[in-house]
Amino acid sequence: MTSSPAVPADEPIRALEAASELLKALASPVRLGIVRELAEGEKYVHELVTALGVSQPLVSQHLRVLRNSRIVTTRRQAREIRYRLTDDHIAHIVLDAIRHAQE
Repeated sequence: MTSSPAVPADEPIRALEAASELLKALASPVRLGIVRELAEGEKYVHELVTALGVSQPLVSQHLRVLRNSRIVTTRRQAREIRYRLTDDHIAHIVLDAIRHAQE
């Protein structure tokens, strides 16, 4: 087993709380799936619905949580909205967690 770097004892509690909020926002199979899909690039809601095999209202509900947590951002293109990850680090966290769970 490989060891991971320890959190310094003097780490500000705000940073730990922010990390906790990030992990809470990701704590859903649908949200993890959305992040996994967006790791490949921007997507429309209907593309996420197709890829995840869940309803459009459910995807929209989870996208709202991810937007409120600043994990995803939007870009309007004509009448539709494209979603993308705010930060590639989120994709690494999620993809590493999925790989770890498959081991």
